[in-house]
Amino acid sequence: MNEGIAIQLHELTKVYRGSTAPAVDKVSLDIPEGRIFGLLGPNGAGKTTTIRILCGLLASTSGEVTIGGFSLRHQLPSIRRIIGVVPQEIALYPSLTARENLTVFGGICGLRGSELKDRIGKWLRVFGLDKSQYQQVGRYSGGMKRRLNLIAGLLHNPKILFLDEPTVGVDVQSKNVIIENLMEINHGGTTIVYTSHYLEEAENLCSHLAIIDKGRIII
Repeated sequence: MNEGIAIQLHELTKVYRGSTAPAVDKVSLDIPEGRIFGLLGPNGAGKTTTIRILCGLLASTSGEVTIGGFSLRHQLPSIRRIIGVVPQEIALYPSLTARENLTVFGGICGLRGSELKDRIGKWLRVFGLDKSQYQQVGRYSGGMKRRLNLIAGLLHNPKILFLDEPTVGVDVQSKNVIIENLMEINHGGTTIVYTSHYLEEAENLCSHLAIIDKGRIII
């Protein structure tokens, strides 16, 4: 891997069974370390499919991917230790409180005891959820759920953070909180890969951009 490159994609391709056209079509990208990289495009362009492949949630049809110096094809467990994933779908337990949710997700990442408790407290304060941390998540607004969803992907301090449409459908206040804190997280050294169809938002947030349409990088 070239020095300073966090993620490399070489002719990444995904064809879903029964489809005549690739969802991702020979995509090649170099994503620099320590930056916020935006993958933009309309709905159905191939953004989510690409992110799911990079996170190891979906197998590619062909092509090669390297993340943090590890081969996605051969070293997925090593990659999973250094990445955080925030899906577009809200992945929370509505009957649990915010703190209970984060305790579950932190435990999955191997965090325990005072370390986990301290990290949960820190991120709840950072994202303005500390006053509602003992409230059931099912009673949260959409923006509050988005913020908590993001915290769940951050608890283990990943080197690389994947975000799939992290501000879709949220109120202006929550969107501003999310954007401001993503910039702070990035300043701390975390590489962020971010998908969106909000061009203006991405231009303000990202240092590097690529536009995908019909599975192909067009810019």
